[in-house]
Amino acid sequence: MRPSVRKSVYAGIAGLSLAGTVAACAPSAGDSSPAPAAPGSSATGSTPSSGASTPAGSGSDYKDGTYSADGTYVSPNGTETVGVELTLASGTVTDVQITQHPSNPNTRKFQGEFAGGIAGQVVGKSIDELNVSKVAGSSLTSGGFNQAVEQIKSEAR
Repeated sequence: MRPSVRKSVYAGIAGLSLAGTVAACAPSAGDSSPAPAAPGSSATGSTPSSGASTPAGSGSDYKDGTYSADGTYVSPNGTETVGVELTLASGTVTDVQITQHPSNPNTRKFQGEFAGGIAGQVVGKSIDELNVSKVAGSSLTSGGFNQAVEQIKSEAR
């Protein structure tokens, strides 16, 4: 055998050997056991609850209470701010209040419409499901609302 052919044959055999080793480590199609979780992570993908004021077994990662945050968004008139107050019980929104911070009459109009329609979109839903896009004709205010919700989620954990 020529040296170049010999190298190709040895490389092919080594590749097949490696492929067989890797395939033996992979789970089979019929294996229904979950893969082990990485160190420091949860196998279920949920964050453990502190349980501070949430009933045991409720499944919520959030403490019950009322939380407030301001969110900002950009409108044609510049950066605007909207205040959001959420009341949570077992991770579910039980009340929502909007504090308007309009910089001009147009913003006042849209934040007012948003404030008037937001409760119907979020009360009774899990805080993790909240991601509003347009409420009562106001689409930009929702960006500030969603930003405030993220801050509230961090605070309520």
